[in-house]
Order: sequence, then C-alpha cells, then structure tokens
Amino acid sequence: MTFEEFCGQDSAADTSDRMRSAGSALEELLVSARKQDFLTVGVYESAKVMNVDPDSVAFCVLAADEEHEGDIALQIHFTLIQAFCFDNGINIVRVNDIARLSDIVGSDDTGNPKDAHCLLVTNPDIASWKDPAVETLAMFCEESRSVYDWVPTVTLPER
Repeated sequence: MTFEEFCGQDSAADTSDRMRSAGSALEELLVSARKQDFLTVGVYESAKVMNVDPDSVAFCVLAADEEHEGDIALQIHFTLIQAFCFDNGINIVRVNDIARLSDIVGSDDTGNPKDAHCLLVTNPDIASWKDPAVETLAMFCEESRSVYDWVPTVTLPER
C-alpha cells in the first residue's frame, strides 16, 4: 500500500466526525473555563495575559466572521497572537461563528455581548485543573498540523 492509498482511506465522513467532535469539545471547554474563571475574553485582554503570564495560557480561540474579515487591525492582532501561540507551543483554533461564541461567553456587566474575537483558556496551576476537552482539542490540533493546517477551523455545534 502506498502512502497516497493510505491517506485516501481517510474519508470525508471521518473528517466531519473529527470536526464535530472538536466543536463539541471546544464548547465544553469554554463553558467549563468560564464557570471556573479560567477564560479571558477579548483581543486586548488576551494580549495583556500573554504579555504578563504566557505560561498560564492553555488554549487560544480566534473568531472572525465575514463582517470582520476586512478589519486590518483585527487581522494584524490575529497574526501577532498566532505567532505568539506558535512560539510558545499553545494550541490555537479558528471559529467562523462569532455570534455563537458570544452566546457561550456571555455578556458584560452592561448586558452587551463581550468581544469574542479572541478567547484564551488560562490555567494558573495546570496540575489543579485538567479538562478532557483540552486533550481532545490538542489531538485535533496535532492532527491538523500533521497535514499543514496550522490554525484549523472548528465548527461549534448548533443549539
């Protein structure tokens, strides 16, 4: 069996199942992190955390929809955040449904939706908090990198 034949056996259904599994794991991780106050929400807030305590970052989520694809400042921040994550071995994914992410992370004190363009799952003491969703997402990211998809896109499950 050649490598091409072996790779050809990975069907679209398997890829779809992995994406669905990663989406469910991401939602589970974000909900759990929010409840335990291990979630940093917002581009600027995330940049501050990465600058002050990069070792506390366990996972990164970047989100943009069609409305924000042309926002040059946001894209520059995304590029810098991605570079930081790559340099520090932090797994990172993209989500194309910012409205769904906003639902998951909730609203601020005034009732307005939080800036869900960048989310960090932080963990000041990794030994004290282990979420199986982190392992699932880490495996998904590793598999994606093995086929040169450095920032894989995850689709969150519908409600």
